Amino acid sequence: MKGLSVYLSEPLTPQFKTWVGRMREMGFTSMFTSLHIPEDDTSVYTERLRDLGALAQELDMELFADIAPTSLAALGKTWDDAHTLTEWGVTGLRVDYGVTPKQVADLSRRMTVALNASTLSEAELIKMKRHGLVTDNVEAWHNFYPRPETGLDRDWFDAKNDWLKRQGLSVQAFIPGDGTLRGPLFERLPTLEDHRPLSTFACYMDLVDSVDRILIGDPGLADETIEQFASHTDEILVLRAEADTTIEAAFYRVQTNRMDPARDVIRSVESRGYGRPGDRLLEPMEARPRPLGTVTVDNAKYGRYAGELQVTKRDLVADERVNVLGRVIEADRPLIQTIGPGTKFRIEWC
Repeated sequence: MKGLSVYLSEPLTPQFKTWVGRMREMGFTSMFTSLHIPEDDTSVYTERLRDLGALAQELDMELFADIAPTSLAALGKTWDDAHTLTEWGVTGLRVDYGVTPKQVADLSRRMTVALNASTLSEAELIKMKRHGLVTDNVEAWHNFYPRPETGLDRDWFDAKNDWLKRQGLSVQAFIPGDGTLRGPLFERLPTLEDHRPLSTFACYMDLVDSVDRILIGDPGLADETIEQFASHTDEILVLRAEADTTIEAAFYRVQTNRMDPARDVIRSVESRGYGRPGDRLLEPMEARPRPLGTVTVDNAKYGRYAGELQVTKRDLVADERVNVLGRVIEADRPLIQTIGPGTKFRIEWC
């Protein structure tokens, strides 16, 4: 499952609602919002939360709120009746401090509860279960980390998730956005520090098989990233690449990796047909090194292989039989390892 983050410091404009609807069509099924309500803005935040809840219901999306006890009180609620927020369209609450094991267990009978994945201990979980915790309605959520160098270590993250899943809990993590970023640092909002410099879509593909819910922490996405998600719904993986030469139309098309995958390169099934005699792209060019992510085409010196489009999966040396077309941008290079046998992909040339 994948979802978006919405912050109620800004009004929910018609343009924003249209954008959320578009993302819903791409398979984004949930929204997250943080309710830390300033004392002087109680009525504004309450109105916006209701508005967001109505949008979630209209689009058949889950809505999770991270709510502090003071903010809950500002909404006129207590932990004993917090479940009534479902009437506003809120389907789940992320709880952390200021709530007892019994209150968490009671809440889990009425709505989805998200616990702090990083700090949850076995002793706390046992106490909640003694009070009747409904684990099917409980998720373990990791935080996002605004300050560089403070995101989670990957090995620790994986080990913690293994433990959480053994307890019967589903796991959530944040990945950073790449459009409008959230302040005050504007340094992106990942759970894993490794993800901070990577493209949003690369982060998504990194986690899609290991966690149950992936939320984009920042409020915005770049148009190119939206295109990557849109193409992925059609089972096409988009790699963005910088061109070093004029690119023929054939190399903008959807390609398919061979069913017998090579160790060193992604090999396009379709591209061999591009090797027509006289095609200027097949004339040998200056031989250049091929670091990971280099996009190449075999030239006439490779005989029957002429025209084959490849993307390197590791650093390779220069070869006079291979022309370099460009290179996948650094932020998207982790995506190369996700291209398996028969995977369809398209290169978006910059």
